[in-house]
Amino acid sequence: MTAPTPDPAGPPAAGTTRSWLRDHSELGVCVLLLALGVLVLTDALTMDVDLSQRGPVGPKTVPVVVGSGLLVIAALLAVDVLRGGRGQAEGGEDVDLSEPADWRTVLLLAGVFLGAAVLIEPAGFPVAGALLFWGAAYALGSRRTDRDPLIAAVLSLGTYAAFDKLLGVPLPGGPLMGVV
Repeated sequence: MTAPTPDPAGPPAAGTTRSWLRDHSELGVCVLLLALGVLVLTDALTMDVDLSQRGPVGPKTVPVVVGSGLLVIAALLAVDVLRGGRGQAEGGEDVDLSEPADWRTVLLLAGVFLGAAVLIEPAGFPVAGALLFWGAAYALGSRRTDRDPLIAAVLSLGTYAAFDKLLGVPLPGGPLMGVV
């Protein structure tokens, strides 16, 4: 005769609550997606919209679709987790998970991003973007000083032209854009 198994649909016993939460840790992602969906929907539905300049698709449409999608994904993921579905453990691509984090690279990247954020207004997007691209390449290990600055400048100017000129999204040009 075998021992009776606990009812999986019933609530976990007091001693097994921690174990149950550990086994269903993906529910934390569900809660995060739910909160984000509620936030997006609340913001979209309370948005003050000028109805005189509205086209066939108003400014509320995309946030409502995104917020609703987040709620649906949160619910589907919660159902999957509660039915026993589990995400695969991260194996890394070719990363040795027993090695410590490379804090030098993380700090270099953080410094590059901060520097670009500080420089974007006074120096303009093309200069700040070029320094961002070049600094990120350096932080991630590229030491090609002959080509990296050139690639960074082309990427930055291309991004500036695409957003500022083609898409009409104004970016700060800085002092160099007055010369060009």
